[in-house]
Amino acid sequence: MTLSRRSVLTAAAASAVTVPAMPRFARAQSATIKIGVLNDQSGPYTNTGGITSVICAKQAVLEYANAQGLNVEVIAADHQNKPDLAISIARQWFDRDNVDMLLDVPTSSVALALQSVVKEKNKVYLNSGAASSALTGEQCSPNFIHWTYDTFMLAKSTGGAMVKAGGNSWYFLTADYAFGKQLQSDTTTLVKAAGGTVAGSTLYPFPGTTDFSSFLVQAQSSGAKVIGLCNAGGDTVNSIKQINEFGINKSMKVAALLMFINDVHALGLDVAAGLNLTESFYWDLNDKTRAFTSRVKDKTPKNYPNMVHAGCYSATLHYLKAVHDMGAAEAKKDGVATVNRMKAMPVEDDCFGKTKIREDGRNLTPAYLFEVKKPSESKGVWDYYKQVIATPGEEAYRPLADGHCSIVKA
Repeated sequence: MTLSRRSVLTAAAASAVTVPAMPRFARAQSATIKIGVLNDQSGPYTNTGGITSVICAKQAVLEYANAQGLNVEVIAADHQNKPDLAISIARQWFDRDNVDMLLDVPTSSVALALQSVVKEKNKVYLNSGAASSALTGEQCSPNFIHWTYDTFMLAKSTGGAMVKAGGNSWYFLTADYAFGKQLQSDTTTLVKAAGGTVAGSTLYPFPGTTDFSSFLVQAQSSGAKVIGLCNAGGDTVNSIKQINEFGINKSMKVAALLMFINDVHALGLDVAAGLNLTESFYWDLNDKTRAFTSRVKDKTPKNYPNMVHAGCYSATLHYLKAVHDMGAAEAKKDGVATVNRMKAMPVEDDCFGKTKIREDGRNLTPAYLFEVKKPSESKGVWDYYKQVIATPGEEAYRPLADGHCSIVKA
């Protein structure tokens, strides 16, 4: 794809129409901190990230910046799941618009492509929406923190539960880009380590695929016990709908390896009931998660927050704490120094409780395995999950030594 400056400006301008600018919390002589939320606002990840991520970032600014005398702006743009477009927007933000921190960035191919740009410009990059465990592995960066979840955690939690329940033969339906391939790889390793087998897999074009029927027929004919969905957002919703329409769920268990509460809402409990999935946040988990949700739900009336949205709030809040600790002018000068300060400071908020940022940039959030409720068990809209297992962050993610991150000291 060839991009002109005009096309990039058009993409950013389109976002500006739909995303109200964050009012400045100004005090004289305070350097302005600028946060850029870059995500999918028109494609398959619109509900799992999109405008709700922007609102949650703004909520952190609203709660913290004014009291601390910080002058903060939040801007946003739609990367359309295209790495080249994302790179162009990010360069414009850094070079012309003086953006200091890049936030959210779902779609692993986009997230990975931006690592070198952020490092080159020495900015801060806090990712909540992408999943690839390579982001804190072989493609780690001193400017980067992976906030909310990754493919290793998902494979261990959701995949591990399926294997323990007897699902020892798998067939994968995989989105053909970095995230899908990494999730399949991580889950395959786990299945084989537990003595299971992989009967086959199908890569499908991403984005743009809506008809999965031919792929599902291949999965069913494989004889595998489990169909592992290595996709997310609208693709996961469409896959599960078609699995039910064709009756494939009667002969195969469905492992939705990355699924959000917004996907359950789109499917309805009649279809989603009984599915296992993993998130690091659930709005009804405890008093603090309920308190956070009550502060944002009126601003997102059709979309309750999931772990990506909560991660945008949590990451922004911790970043602003580090900025306040360093001083805004100093934080703007050096992205690596700001990330190092964030790693050194304890992390605590209503969404995830107390967590720790590891040397490789992995924020060690807990992993909660949930089962989707039956319609008869739900008390109302968005009351969808039953907790099955809680895994502490120190146990949920790939061991530090196994990631081969170049910034980790031997």
